[in-house]
Amino acid sequence: MFKLLRRWWKYLTAKLTGSFNERADPKVQLEQAIGEAQSQHMRLKEQAANVIANQKQSEIRLNGKLEELEKLNANARQALIMAADAEKAGDTAKAQQYNSAAETIANQLIQIERDVESLQSMVFEAAHASDQAKAAVAQNSRLMQEKIAEKSKLLSQLDQAKMQEEMNSAVAQLNESIGADVPTFKEIQDKIQVRYAKAKATSELAETSVESRVLEVEQATANVEAQSRLSQLRSELGLDSGTAAVEAGSETPAAEPATGESPA
Repeated sequence: MFKLLRRWWKYLTAKLTGSFNERADPKVQLEQAIGEAQSQHMRLKEQAANVIANQKQSEIRLNGKLEELEKLNANARQALIMAADAEKAGDTAKAQQYNSAAETIANQLIQIERDVESLQSMVFEAAHASDQAKAAVAQNSRLMQEKIAEKSKLLSQLDQAKMQEEMNSAVAQLNESIGADVPTFKEIQDKIQVRYAKAKATSELAETSVESRVLEVEQATANVEAQSRLSQLRSELGLDSGTAAVEAGSETPAAEPATGESPA
């Protein structure tokens, strides 16, 4: 049961994280990443400062021990000199006291020398750690500068991506359906083309009808002229024009005056 709950919790966490990453603003996330990197750099600098401070403290302690060692050496020498002078003067008691003091100083010297040796090792290690800390800070600072420069580049790419997405959306709205009550650009285009084609066809039909009427009128005119010429020729030849008058219809009365003029 516990394993099932743990799996469910991990699944839910992953799902919420994925949903958040999909909806989160990349610009805000980028600012957060840079801010976190800057905070981490500050923590690294603080740690490096502590390491360097430990080195400085070890060096101060070592210098103090070296000064103390030098002072004890001088005191030990002075005690031995004073002991030798007392022996020369025949003052055995003072000579013994000076020798005892020199011995005590020698014991202190031995302890101080051990401390100096230990401190020298600590200072060496601290100096090495300090160099590493300085190198880490310098490297992280360089990486920070690269990230800041990359930030400007990414923001520019983000703006370009947003612009391209807007253009793609606009094109999609022109080519795809955007709602039940709003026709697409393609639908409008097809509708206009259909109306244009229909209007053009109607116009051509109208033009065809007028032209046919004109042709009929011209044809009729040509027929009238031809019948008139034939009647004139028959009249000149003195041919029987009865049949021609019947065929000519209304053209016969026009031919009769010409026939009447011939006897005169």
